[in-house]
Amino acid sequence: MRRLIVNADDFGLTAGVNRAIFEAHTQGIVTSSTLMANGPAFDDAVRLANQLASLSIGCHVVLTDGEPVLDGAQLSTITENRPEGARFRNGLSSFAIRSFAGRMNAEQIEAETSAQIRKLQSAGIAVSHVDSHKHTHLFPAVLGPMMRAAQACGVRAIRNPFGPRKPLKSGDLLARPSLWTRYAEVRLLRTLAGKFRRAAERMQFATPDGTLGIVVTGTLDEKLFRAITKIIPEGTWEFVCHPGYNDADLQRANTRLRQSREAELAVLTLPAARELLLQQGVELISYRDLARNP
Repeated sequence: MRRLIVNADDFGLTAGVNRAIFEAHTQGIVTSSTLMANGPAFDDAVRLANQLASLSIGCHVVLTDGEPVLDGAQLSTITENRPEGARFRNGLSSFAIRSFAGRMNAEQIEAETSAQIRKLQSAGIAVSHVDSHKHTHLFPAVLGPMMRAAQACGVRAIRNPFGPRKPLKSGDLLARPSLWTRYAEVRLLRTLAGKFRRAAERMQFATPDGTLGIVVTGTLDEKLFRAITKIIPEGTWEFVCHPGYNDADLQRANTRLRQSREAELAVLTLPAARELLLQQGVELISYRDLARNP
């Protein structure tokens, strides 16, 4: 049995991203999405979510490159003061260093995660799962507090941010030198996968067997999508995607993904996309389905 969740990240980032996620669900293969509680277009995302009863919506927990929901004075180890106010520190590399050095307070991470989830719930969103911006919960220092916060909020499903050992066939990878650095980074971080699985089992969280699409983030096209659909392993997997429109709002947003979002939207809404999955015997499900039937 092979099942696939197609999750669109960054719901709430801009109105154009929101519109693209709406289209990727109603006209394409997206089954789930994760909403940023601190996204500039949060209210617009909630409005659209109310029109999409079939879309499973989770919380895209932001702990880097953004503003906290709580007062920054309560989050001294994960924010920094700037002229415009307290903000999370930018960049995953510095985040990783601080994480491994034990310089982040677990209670602060848990409190901020809880505040972000509860903001969605207060807006009427039935939060089905959690993941994190830039996959920061792959670090053990973040994973524990984040899962405790989710559990306290009644959320019992979480993204497994680790991919299969071979996210692409060797030939497809060799043909794309631009993917080599990303592939090496993902392979290195895979050493943390065992800790994630044990933590999820211990706290009884539903989680996929892993993620697909992380290596090709920012470069996804139809050829790569076809290549990925042909090697989806047995079990339940999540395909991570970032559809959007490269408009003026996105140009001002704190993201490296701009033109690639429109390319991803085109792939996700291909008439052949659903047929490709059917041909490979892959069943599309949502995080809501996973929580009901892990």
